[in-house]
Amino acid sequence: MNQLTRDLLDSPGPLLLVPDAVLLPEGPADGYAVVVADGSFRAVGPAGELARTHPGLDAVTLPGHLLMPGFVDAHHHLTQSFGSALAFGEPSEIFRRVWVPLEGALDEESAHAAAKLAALEALRGGFTTVTDAGTRADVDVDIVASAARDAGIRCVLGLVCNDVAGDAATAAEDSTAAVLESAEKHLARYDGDPLIHASLAVSIPEAATSTTLHRTARLAEEAGAVVQIHVNEHLAGVERSLVRHGLRPLEHLHSIGALGPQLLAAHATLLTPRELTLLADTGTAVSYNPVASAWKGNAVAPATAMAERGIRFGLGTDGTRGDGFRLADAAEFAQRIAYGLATGDSSCGAGWTWLEHATAGGADAVGLGARTGTVAEGLAADFLLVDITTPELALSRDVPWELVRRGNRDQITAVFVAGELRLWRGLPTGWDGPALVRQAAQLARAAVERAPITRVHPTSAAARQRSTAR
Repeated sequence: MNQLTRDLLDSPGPLLLVPDAVLLPEGPADGYAVVVADGSFRAVGPAGELARTHPGLDAVTLPGHLLMPGFVDAHHHLTQSFGSALAFGEPSEIFRRVWVPLEGALDEESAHAAAKLAALEALRGGFTTVTDAGTRADVDVDIVASAARDAGIRCVLGLVCNDVAGDAATAAEDSTAAVLESAEKHLARYDGDPLIHASLAVSIPEAATSTTLHRTARLAEEAGAVVQIHVNEHLAGVERSLVRHGLRPLEHLHSIGALGPQLLAAHATLLTPRELTLLADTGTAVSYNPVASAWKGNAVAPATAMAERGIRFGLGTDGTRGDGFRLADAAEFAQRIAYGLATGDSSCGAGWTWLEHATAGGADAVGLGARTGTVAEGLAADFLLVDITTPELALSRDVPWELVRRGNRDQITAVFVAGELRLWRGLPTGWDGPALVRQAAQLARAAVERAPITRVHPTSAAARQRSTAR
């Protein structure tokens, strides 16, 4: 597609878009088109039919392209982007040694730049929604909201509601009251915002009292929002919960009434059969973060079993890398290595499972299933135009599998969020992406130098030197 096509796509009026195919929940539909108006899909159907019912619109033909839903990142930490490379080779629970110190070194300027940089990477990878699990930087969370708006991405924005510090078991009563008051204000703050959707967050169950865990669950339920909690991610966390409560983290949350459709359990890599039943019975959602498991985790969440049990889940990056296609590939690949090979399961959910949970399933898990995640009339026009003439996709006979196994962000021509063109051939529209990258590189170096970060693994060059010395 050329500059003229881009100009047409960037026009403010209603658009009749006619690609080669539209990816619907049941699969790719050849000869389909969509009408985009006022930020939503006004109509989806056969191209000829839409041309007849919308005679005032000139069709924008998109030869060689698939129109598909944008990816939904069900778990991210936008203000951690300055330390992405610090996770390589590190043992688990690096949040204690890297992420908390790094975010503590951010000021308003660097927090905004870090969040906007993460949003840019997400857009480049085809994500139209990111779910931020709450910043621990000492800034107003609206800094993160502003960065997401500036970038043009949809954001489920968590507010950290921890009321227990360090290894303490209790919190002062006034601390709990202040946290809950802030939670209520946060849920109301973004009411009606077209891109920002309020969420609550607790870092890990032991970071909040039972009262706060229960009350945040009820506040989110009443507001139609989600509470994000890292649950059953690392063996050390499971053991601490057993020592403190005599229950595993997920069991503890169940015992205080915090499980339910309003809970988004991040990671959930260490699950017993009983805990799978708890998730299924309560309607609790999970963010399955396969790349994070490979880079810094203890285990791989049993996502194939979750799919079979009807457990709600989406795919999350955990801030590792912002490529929706590579995330879907990692989701399938991790299941194959962890579970499929041992049982002779050569399908491992098939391509459609991972594509669906990267889009519609992710939207449902983060509380936006009625707003985005699917190309359907009335939903937000959050979508991608993917070039299917590339060597990787031109010979496709099974589009969902091909997208999962051979898709990558280089094949994304355009990204739309709320009906607006936000990215064209890897570059943002309306603002200077390369300038942001240059600014972020400078701020990141200063922030990392300020932060009391403790790394266990040396740099790759240092590790090589040690190896060759031996």
